[in-house]
Amino acid sequence: MTRRTRILIGVVLVVAVAALAFAFGPRGPDADPTAEPHLGAAPEPAVPEPTPEPGAPRSPAPRDPTPVESPATPEPDDDTRYGWYYIANSSHDAPGVPAEASRLLAAYGGIYTGPDPGAVYLTVDQGYENGNTPAILDALARNGVKATFFVTRSYVVNNPDLVRRMADEGHVVGNHTSTHPSLPGIATDQATFAEELESTERAYEEVTGRSMAPIMRPPMGEYSARALWLTQQLGYTSVFWGFAHRDWVVDDQPPVDVTISRILGGSHPGAIYLLHGVSSSDTQALDAAIEGLRAQGYDFGVL
Repeated sequence: MTRRTRILIGVVLVVAVAALAFAFGPRGPDADPTAEPHLGAAPEPAVPEPTPEPGAPRSPAPRDPTPVESPATPEPDDDTRYGWYYIANSSHDAPGVPAEASRLLAAYGGIYTGPDPGAVYLTVDQGYENGNTPAILDALARNGVKATFFVTRSYVVNNPDLVRRMADEGHVVGNHTSTHPSLPGIATDQATFAEELESTERAYEEVTGRSMAPIMRPPMGEYSARALWLTQQLGYTSVFWGFAHRDWVVDDQPPVDVTISRILGGSHPGAIYLLHGVSSSDTQALDAAIEGLRAQGYDFGVL
């Protein structure tokens, strides 16, 4: 082997060693000499979650987007008819109700007190017009109070201007059925029961262009397990009350000062007041009753 050939072989060996060192050796001061070589772009480094300040709310974990359906409530076979009543007290606490009433309302979504304990709820049942509703609406507007009205289909059809005024002035309008029947008496016929609510809905929508609130006041306060269940299946909440007085007999109205005293004496957290639009005493008492309830520290809510 000539001297020239040995020099060429040596040069080739030096170049080969240098190439290997470049391919597998460190790439600068921050390279990890233990890392395996890889192809393509380097992965993004993991960014640790910031540690929240003490007492700061943590972000909620991502929710599974798949909805979870709760099992349907089975139809009860109990048609026992009950009449709503409550047990009043003089301590301004929520009134008591019978254990069976409490159980049925819990099972089928009924209420007799409102959701806000700092508020009371004025509700007015409207089966027919007795000339008082304009004055009731005037008093509510004068005092900046919204109320909840429960109307029958015949009331809507016969008093469209008043119903539109209720809606336009921001009051809530709920369902008091079409013909004011005892609901337990028709609860075995689901089509008839549904039509009592749905025909009232349709009349209200035709008059106002709005959807009726999904709340229903059972006529005469009569209910059964099946009637409450059907009401719930139709998307409605059954609304009872924690205050009522004998105000619906138009020819035997209590004195106005008596009505005011009763309303103020019956206040309690979340009180749902049952008043009747035919009552002249309720109408005349409204300004003073609102003032007195505010003096007791209550706001006014709608259902």
